[in-house]
This record gives sequence, C-alpha cells and structure tokens, in this order.
Amino acid sequence: MVVWSIANQKGGVGKTTTTIALAGLLSEQNQRVLVVDTDPHGSLTTYLNFDADYVPASLFDLFQLPEIDRDGVRKLILSTTFNNIDIIPAHMSLATLDRSMGNRSGMGLVLKKALHSVAADYDYVLIDCPPILGVMMVNALAASDRILIPVQTEFLAMKGLERMLRTLQIMQRSKPTEFDVTIIPTMYDKRTRASLQTLQDLKTRYPDQVWTSAIPIDTKFRDASIKHMPPSLYAHNCRGVFAYKTLLSHLTRLTHNE
Repeated sequence: MVVWSIANQKGGVGKTTTTIALAGLLSEQNQRVLVVDTDPHGSLTTYLNFDADYVPASLFDLFQLPEIDRDGVRKLILSTTFNNIDIIPAHMSLATLDRSMGNRSGMGLVLKKALHSVAADYDYVLIDCPPILGVMMVNALAASDRILIPVQTEFLAMKGLERMLRTLQIMQRSKPTEFDVTIIPTMYDKRTRASLQTLQDLKTRYPDQVWTSAIPIDTKFRDASIKHMPPSLYAHNCRGVFAYKTLLSHLTRLTHNE
C-alpha cells in the first residue's frame, strides 16, 4: 500500500482537486483507493457528495478508539459511488483535537497505525491535508511514503511552499529517513508572466523535487466538483485531466524506483 499526502500550508492551491483527480485516475486503473479527509472544513468529503456535518462516522472517531484495529477502522470507512474509491470523511470536530488531545503521547502516529491495519484492503491511500500545522497534518505526514505539495504558479504561493518545506525540516528531526517530496505546480496559465516566472523559479530553486510540467487552469475542474465527480470521469479528455495523467505516470515511476 502506497500512501501519499497532499499538503501545503497555503489554502486554495489545488490540494483537494489533486487528491480527487489522482484518486479517480488510479481507480480507473483498478487500483483500490482510500482517500482520507483530514481537514475540518471537509472539502474532500463534500466533493464526494457526503454531508460532513452528518456522516455516520468520521476521522475524528478514530482518535476516540480505545484500541486501533482493523474492525474499528473499517467502521469509519464509507464507500463512495465510484468503483474502487472509499473515504474516511472529515467532521468539524477535528478542529478540537489540537486543544483536547494535542499533548497526548503517540497522537502523531494514530493515522499511521490505522492505515497499517487496513493495508491489505487498498493499493493507494491519498490524504487531503488541512492548510495549518497541527495534529492532523502531523498525522498525515508521519503516515506518508511521499508528500505531494501543490503550489499555485503565482508569486505569493512561493511563501506557502517555503513554510511547508520548513515544517518538513522540523518533522525530519524525529524521523529516521528523509521525506520524499514532489512539488506540483498548479493553476498554471501560460498567458501570464506570473505563471511563467513562478514555474521557472520552482525549477531553478527545487530542481530535484519539482515536477517539471504543470497542472493548467481548467474550468472542467470546477464543473466536475459541482457534479461531485472525479475530473477524469466527468471530462476524460480535457487538458487538466491529461496533465494529471502525466503527473500520475511520473509519481508511479518514482514509487517503483524507491
């Protein structure tokens, strides 16, 4: 089972879109995919047409389990209407975890243990992270084989990337191996100087980590979200989906070489 976290400490850079786009493409390859919504706002949960306020169980309940085992974790997983895609949904109560349990021993490894218990059931796990550093992001990063960092191709987004990379450096101190990181340029518009310059800056400053292509701006992403569908199922031949196919091929090659 391969675990990817989609993370950035800046909002609005395409984390949820990247999560669901990759999940949809993997599902079409007959890969069993579990997506995990760790954001109290529940964007991924809502995207997949669940009401985050009224889900029967959520990721919050994982942190209430007296013991983490397969049976307990399976009760938190919901089937979606799409083949090969399941979800552990979010709930607004996740926002209280830092205050109520943030100092409890072992809190940063709860999700990793949970995913390990269902490892035989899935080929890929994609974790959609909140834009703030806290218990949920720490759990996601600790559980991951690779961190995917979407970065909007505009100047201010570079600051969010720098904060995210500093966070990984801090967490690295308690981890025996280095984080594998892929920076994903998103919302790229080749007609604007800002996009062109930011993409070049990313390639220059992070040559070993940045994916050398980019995800373009595509209105089909918004339309797919309105229909609660993975982009590849809504508009299989659009340019945005083509870009995510190329990205997935890149990530798959990296995974096989590790």
